[in-house]
Amino acid sequence: MAKKQQWNYEVTVARIEEILAEIEGGELELTEVFSQFEVVVASLQQCEHFLATHRQQVELLLENLGES
Repeated sequence: MAKKQQWNYEVTVARIEEILAEIEGGELELTEVFSQFEVVVASLQQCEHFLATHRQQVELLLENLGES
């Protein structure tokens, strides 16, 4: 059975950049542009959630550091 690949922020950002370059290249058909744009939006939402979660963790660590 194949393992599910773990989500990775850097890989996701790189893929977003690749898709945007493809869109900006103007070679995609309009339906493919919209399809790829949906992928970009979903990926950006994942990145935003990841960063918000880790920002909260950092703030908590800094808060605990200030108390000690």
